[in-house]
Amino acid sequence: MSASAKGTAEEPGKNVAQKAGLNRSILAAAWYRFERLLSYKLAFLGCNLVKVDPRYTSVTCSECGSRDKGNRENQAKFLCLCCGHADHADVNAAVNILAAGTRPSKAVKPVSRERESAA
Repeated sequence: MSASAKGTAEEPGKNVAQKAGLNRSILAAAWYRFERLLSYKLAFLGCNLVKVDPRYTSVTCSECGSRDKGNRENQAKFLCLCCGHADHADVNAAVNILAAGTRPSKAVKPVSRERESAA
């Protein structure tokens, strides 16, 4: 996200000054500190923070689960080559991230009501 926009001598980059400003603001955001503070506040409220791996969420169909690089028509358009589902690419990725974050974890097994009452 914070890659340089300088380009090369043969092909100079575009909007280099704007990109440099954006890079400074991204790097100054202190994401780790934000994550720690958010985790602390959520724990105080009795909630927990669920981290989701964002890889492939922008090329995976939120309807059928098909993952193909060709699904991402361009920066803004998502069109599933398998089922034909069309959506804004960011909305599709957000739906995938929400589904991954609310999916029950394999590590945490829910306790059945029968075992709770027997104990």
